Amino acid sequence: MCDIRAAETTAALIFSRVPTKEVSTQFMCGICGEVRFGGGLPSVSAISVMADVLSPRGPDAAGLVVHANVGLGHRRLRILDLSDKSQQPMVDAALGLSIVFNGCIYNFRELKAELVEKGYSFFSDGDTEVILKAWHAWGEDCVTRFHGMFAFVIHERDSGRIVMARDRFGIKPLYLANVDGALRFASSLPAIVQAGGVDTAIDPDALHNYMTFHAVVPPPRTIFRGVRKLAPATIRVYEKNGSFKERRYWDPPYRRQAGDAAVSREEWQERLLSALRLAVKRRMIADVPVGVLLSGGVDSSLIVGLLAEAGQRGLMSFSVGFEEANGEKGDEFVYSDLIAEHFGTDHHKIFVPSADLMEALPGTIAAMSEPMVSYDNVGFYLLSKKVSQHVKVVQSGQGADEVFGGYHWYPPLMNSNNVVADYARAFRDRSHETLAAQLASEWMPERDVSGDLLKEHLLRDGADTAVDQALRLDSTVMLVDDPVKRVDNMTMAWGLEARVPFLDHELVELAARIPPEEKLRNEGKGILKDVARKVIPSAVIDRKKGYFPVPQLKYIAGPYLDMLRDALSSQAARERGLFQRSYLERLLDSPLEHITPLKGSELWQVGLLEMWLQAQEV
Repeated sequence: MCDIRAAETTAALIFSRVPTKEVSTQFMCGICGEVRFGGGLPSVSAISVMADVLSPRGPDAAGLVVHANVGLGHRRLRILDLSDKSQQPMVDAALGLSIVFNGCIYNFRELKAELVEKGYSFFSDGDTEVILKAWHAWGEDCVTRFHGMFAFVIHERDSGRIVMARDRFGIKPLYLANVDGALRFASSLPAIVQAGGVDTAIDPDALHNYMTFHAVVPPPRTIFRGVRKLAPATIRVYEKNGSFKERRYWDPPYRRQAGDAAVSREEWQERLLSALRLAVKRRMIADVPVGVLLSGGVDSSLIVGLLAEAGQRGLMSFSVGFEEANGEKGDEFVYSDLIAEHFGTDHHKIFVPSADLMEALPGTIAAMSEPMVSYDNVGFYLLSKKVSQHVKVVQSGQGADEVFGGYHWYPPLMNSNNVVADYARAFRDRSHETLAAQLASEWMPERDVSGDLLKEHLLRDGADTAVDQALRLDSTVMLVDDPVKRVDNMTMAWGLEARVPFLDHELVELAARIPPEEKLRNEGKGILKDVARKVIPSAVIDRKKGYFPVPQLKYIAGPYLDMLRDALSSQAARERGLFQRSYLERLLDSPLEHITPLKGSELWQVGLLEMWLQAQEV
């Protein structure tokens, strides 16, 4: 429960407090609330619980507002307008609007100028109030004007309507649950669960997705039947009676436009470099220093180069490495050091011994809004812990592979006559038939729900080629609930905000028009590498694809094997009975023999799910 002091006004109950110095790092978040469409007061205790669970995402301040049947909660990380004028929940009594908002609107100053010309006055200097006024001025069209990452909920006092919206790539999360006749929402799934009353039974279709798409569960599903998530690029409006309508407000065509055929390679490069410069510049906006998560790969190195080019002074860069395992090197410091030295950054390296890695795993798993199997979760978690001691905002290179064709499954699709089958062959962890021999029968859907999902997304109109279809799927669906969610969860666990310039929506719209062959050249991301040569040393470009390697979680042995054996043999796991015991025994007997097509450990995949479920105490 929040330790809060209450002050009653004629319009609302308003609560606020300053957090103590010791802030739990179990979860992360920003916004939460409860709406009782049938009337009655929302549960202040439930909102307080959600806000406390979310405290690491917003360690700087907290607030709670109750008006009639609506309660809004917020945890604040001060990035823009460091004064209390931008405290949330924000109430504009003159307009009859209240809001909770998580994210950053990079063009808020330009929008504010437009709104001032329309006659609006402002009492704060941040972006939250701009969203309120923008909704009042432009209604649902306001979201199309926003450049940024956001999840927000607005309450209209006079109409009783509730407005929810999420940014184009789902960079900022928004989870929903119906509990005892009320609608609850929060920036993390565990926050909703901890408030109680949620149906935490496993959703079999979501489990099928999890085991097929290396942990990706696309919206609206989550692993729990009782919790859903608002899809990216979606605005939903609830009426006073609880009925709602929603629409997808952004769906870029992956097609060549008139005249694109005449655009030369050099002109595409010039357009791309210009768009990248603007994307990075937009994300420099802050009233606190901005750093970079530097893996040493071309994507993050290019961001460092563009920030340096834009005049960012005192630029801090941060890298992480792990112990070697099974002959696989656990760091890429040679490349991150090269970039740091070339651009003169204030560089910080963190090396994680195996013992420290094991110690960090419980915190990493607890920081996950949903179970995520990528090994580099722990890398981002530990790196973010270090970075948060120096800065509150970082730029990161997520999205470049999905937007510019950096993965190995794109080239085989160039001449594909069956994009669904060819994509599935390269991307799926296992077929529907194989999964039937691994899941317990009561958890196995009769139909191939993951295959149906691929058909739905790959075959819908709006993409010229099989490569375009795959890039669209990866950048608007798979990306959202894997790398984007991973970085958001792990950074916000330490009160650190990550910004992703490769997911600037105007940049992605441009990239969607660039011919696939320009992207797939030079072993993938060809045109991006061409542009990078104009900014960063070629030694970082002409190298094997990099990532945050964590060999100990790929080649599971020793204490890591013991940890997974304990989790999968526990009473909770046996009672849940998600997997056939014979399958688990095969994994535990020879984990190195069970690797997915994308080089992931099957044992880590099933074990991580069980450890995450146990962390939720369900």
